[in-house]
Formats: sequence, C-alpha cells, structure tokens
Amino acid sequence: MSRTDDSKKRVSYFYDPDIGNYMFSPNHDMKPIRVRMVHCLVYEYQLYRQVTIMEPHRATPDEMKIFHDEDYIDMLRRAKPEHMNCNIDTLSYYNIGDDCPLFDGIFEYCQITTGGSIAGAQSLNSGEYDIAINWAGGMHHAKWYKASGFCFVNDIVLAILQLLKKHQRVLYVDIDCHHGDGVEEAFYTTDRVMTVSFHKFGNFFPGTGNYDSIGYGNGLHYAVNFPLLEGITDLSYMIVFRGVVERFRPNAIVMQCGADSLAMDRLGCFNLTVAGHGELVKYIRSFNLPLLLLGGGGYTLSNVGRCWTYETAVAAGVEISNELPICEHYSLYAPTYTLHTPPTNMEDKNTRSHLETISSRIYDSLRYVCAPSAPLTG
Repeated sequence: MSRTDDSKKRVSYFYDPDIGNYMFSPNHDMKPIRVRMVHCLVYEYQLYRQVTIMEPHRATPDEMKIFHDEDYIDMLRRAKPEHMNCNIDTLSYYNIGDDCPLFDGIFEYCQITTGGSIAGAQSLNSGEYDIAINWAGGMHHAKWYKASGFCFVNDIVLAILQLLKKHQRVLYVDIDCHHGDGVEEAFYTTDRVMTVSFHKFGNFFPGTGNYDSIGYGNGLHYAVNFPLLEGITDLSYMIVFRGVVERFRPNAIVMQCGADSLAMDRLGCFNLTVAGHGELVKYIRSFNLPLLLLGGGGYTLSNVGRCWTYETAVAAGVEISNELPICEHYSLYAPTYTLHTPPTNMEDKNTRSHLETISSRIYDSLRYVCAPSAPLTG
C-alpha cells in the first residue's frame, strides 16, 4: 500500500448516550461507562467541531442474524437476569455466565454496540465520510452461535460484511492485547478479508493466534497472527506492525483499537503508551483508504478515556492539549490529569531475535497473497 500524510478527513463519529447506563455486574472488568468517559473528553476538547457526531440506529435482530445463529440472537432477545437459574443448560450452551453474564438490558446494549459499527460501515460505503468511529464496538471474540470473552454480538464481522458490499478487499487490523479470534474465524476461508492480529500468546485468553494459523482454502495466507510476549514497547511494536500491514492491498480497512495493549491495563500485559498506540492508528490513517475505527478491550478506565479521545483527534487530524480539560469523571485521571502517560519499567520479553523470527515466518506466508478469487457482488 502507498501512503501520504496529514490530509484532512471527513470523520463520522457514532455515539449512543445510553451506552454508559449498562453494567455487566458490579465487579466485572468490562464497564461500558468507559465509552461515556471518552465522549465527555471528546466534547470538552471540542472535537465535535472536527467530526460529525451521530446517534446510530440500534441494530435489529435481522441485521445481527446476517452473521449470527438465529436461535442465539432470539435467546439474547428473550433472556432476563431472573432466568439465570431456570435455563442453566441453555445459557451454558451459549456461553452465558461469568465472563459473559446476563444483565439488565443485555440485548439493547448489543443493539447499541452493533448499530454503531454497521452505521459506520454504511457511512463509509456512502462516500460521504473517509473515517468512521464507534468506540462502543470492537467485540472481536463473539462467535456466530455463542458469546465469548465479554463479547455477545460480533459487530466487527457485521461491519465488514457491510463494507464487502462496496469494497472488493477489506483489511482487518487488531491491536487488542487479546487475539481477535471471532473475526478471524468468520473470514478464515475467504481471500476477500485479510485478518491481522497482534496479541499476547501463550497461557492467555483466548489461547489461539499462533503464527502458523494462516487461513484455509481460499483464505490460505489471509489470516495473519503476530504472537507477542509481555512488555512490548512502542518502538518494537511499530517496527513489526509496519512490516506486516503494508503487504496487503485492500480497498477499505477496519481497525480494532483495543486499549488493553496500553501499559498498566488491568487485564493486559503490554507496555504501549497512549502516544504509541495512537501512532499505529495514525499509520493506518495515512493509507488514505476508507477506515472504520472501533473500540475493544480496555480495563483501566482512565487510560481508555485518554486513548480513544486521542485517537479521535488523530482521526480528525488535529492536535489536542496534553492537559486534560475539566470533565465528568475528572478525578479518575489523577494524579497527572494529563492525556499522555509514560510507559512502566516492566521487562520487555520480546527480544529482537524473537520478533525477527516471527516476522520472517509471516513474510514467507504473505508471499502467496494475491488478488481475491471471488468477484464483487451485492
């Protein structure tokens, strides 16, 4: 892919004000209020002057069933927390439990997270916008027939299917600390979507995504996995990131911007800064292709707020102050009250030899990547 820098972009930004009202459970690590925290900072930084803020439609069951099993979606529609003890076998089959609990408003929550991603893809397909953002989305673990890893409906897959109506080839890039297994699985046998995931591998959820998982059938070599070890830093990450993502020639890009790859995340184990994380987004933006930016993991709430606010500014192509404006939840940004935070002193276990070995194996596989076999339809 060729790229240029710093062109003005038309950005659509999707936000439903109800997203912060949902709670998985009081002690659950996934807290939807983080999206409200991002939006408050976006507003106080006056980024609404740089992007077009829209409230998305709430995804319908029929839209979800384009990818998901009909019975699974119908179960999500009907299920109530008070049913937990009555339908244990059914809920267990769909992996509804501790990580993916049944909570008040679960289906409406899924409608919001999914509707924003579908609407974002549609805004790109219309040609009216260059970049679309849905920080409530990015639920990359959800499978076609069950929940997984805090994810119930795979908004990413549904958004990519929308993009494929207009664009012949889509590149999916995942910088969450966890492997983007649900998206990879959905497109594992097609060459119209290349899935690229950089993640912690080895004794770490979901336990998949080694470098030798490369796709199957028509999709052989179109799944790319870069297994990383603890403590990777901004510089090392960017070096391997650039080397991989530039080797496919897509017509559109979807980027899952999981913030659990930041230093000090409650569930992550990497050492990226907000600036370094944002540089990855800036690099993808520079390809000047239709780009959908989505949320994902991120469990230290203050850093999620910092990260996705900064990346909204990156998408819009504007600089914002390192001093955080007064906002709701301002106390959570103590003690620095700054946008950017330094890395920790944790050990980087990703040796140069390790990164070069994995890169070499991936490059060998990518030598076989060519134009997709299926013609554009729909």
